[in-house]
Amino acid sequence: MASLKEIRTRISSVKTTRQVTSAMKMVSAAKLKKAQDAILQIRPYADKLHEILTTLSASLENSEDSAFTEQRSPEKVLIVLISSNRGLCGAFNSSIAKTAYELAVNKYNRQLKERKLEFLVIGKQGEKYLKSRKMPIAGEANDLFDKLSFEESSVIASSLMQDFIAKKYDRIELVYNQFKNAAVQLCSAEQFLPVEVSEEIDELHHSSYHFIYEPSKEEIVKELIPRSLRIQLYKALLDSNAAEHGARMTAMHKATDNATDLIKELTLTFNKARQAAITNEILEVTNGAEALNG
Repeated sequence: MASLKEIRTRISSVKTTRQVTSAMKMVSAAKLKKAQDAILQIRPYADKLHEILTTLSASLENSEDSAFTEQRSPEKVLIVLISSNRGLCGAFNSSIAKTAYELAVNKYNRQLKERKLEFLVIGKQGEKYLKSRKMPIAGEANDLFDKLSFEESSVIASSLMQDFIAKKYDRIELVYNQFKNAAVQLCSAEQFLPVEVSEEIDELHHSSYHFIYEPSKEEIVKELIPRSLRIQLYKALLDSNAAEHGARMTAMHKATDNATDLIKELTLTFNKARQAAITNEILEVTNGAEALNG
């Protein structure tokens, strides 16, 4: 059994750790409220904009007229991995990085072997994971979360759109954690470019409604696609940001509870050890007294 001094030191150390995890939990809870409000506000707008865009694109006589809907054989692929810059948030980073890695290995295995697949990383933790597996990284934008804004994310989105138009990449995928609630994050992988057009939505749309467009459908789609793509990337970043704070708050809550349980166990062990030490001292005194009397 460890000495009383060692147990006392461990108790003091665990109490200090508990103070840190408890403080981190409260900080993450405060940040989560703001991040959660942001994603819940933009999500309905982004979903409706995407629905309108998909319906209009499908109704065009030639959807190939738009450079962003051009379906090409995915010879050159870019995967945008969104993680976080900091750890201590459970399996948040490892799960999403593993999802991106498996997407590259399973879905784009040929492109990976031919060195026609690259990653754009947003978040230092995802970058560390990919580097440890020697994945090709085209660039990073880790400072994006330092001051997350639509303007900053639009720069990245515009760059991705230019790369697609210039045929630097034939397909671009987004991999990120989707926020569900503070305890649940969903690993999501969705196609960013080219914009997918659903013919089923178009048939349902025209069977029920007839619209007059001003200006033409082509002009509206041309205006909406870049805006929708910028919103899509910004929504993914907000989703990941809210999911990160939720994951960290949950992880720190569990760590605080575990530290409390450990302190109770160590205190019990300390009391037993002290009781045993006192008992031994009493026995020694009693034996010494009997020896003197004997």
